Amino acid sequence: MSDEELLALFQNPETRRNAFNQLVRKYQQKVYWLVRKMVVDHDDSNDITQDVFIKAWTALENFRGDSKLYTWLYRIASNEAINFLNKKRKRFFVSIYDVESELSEKLEADPLVSGDAIQLKLQKALLKLPEKQRLVFNLKYFEELPYDEISEITGTSVGALKASYHWAVKKIEDFLNETD
Repeated sequence: MSDEELLALFQNPETRRNAFNQLVRKYQQKVYWLVRKMVVDHDDSNDITQDVFIKAWTALENFRGDSKLYTWLYRIASNEAINFLNKKRKRFFVSIYDVESELSEKLEADPLVSGDAIQLKLQKALLKLPEKQRLVFNLKYFEELPYDEISEITGTSVGALKASYHWAVKKIEDFLNETD
């Protein structure tokens, strides 16, 4: 079912729940993995994904259609993931490095993270990036989104996104070269 059809069904009070259930089925995995790449932990990612869809449920009625539905959901998800990481840092009065170390340990212990040593190194390198830079890298590299869609999600200009992606790639390369 297309996003337009889902939105039309959502506008009808009789089909609203069914439309939303279909929307969740359509986008839940993508939202989960976007969040998971940011916060690493499975349980935290599940909680944040649930929060994303709760927010979507309450705001979908006012969705104007200025952007694609998935970019709107990705924007909610990326904001929730970044807010989660910031709250975690503030709540436990820990530095960025300590949060990064904790996420790195979870990454190594997580049975759901598959791949070889190179994949693990890449994931650790991503944890070294600031949250916004990590988000841009994930959206561009893993999700293969064009810069204009990433711009809609992040509210950042295309030029700034290109620069952010470039610096993220440079930092990842440097990390990978250091650890060899």
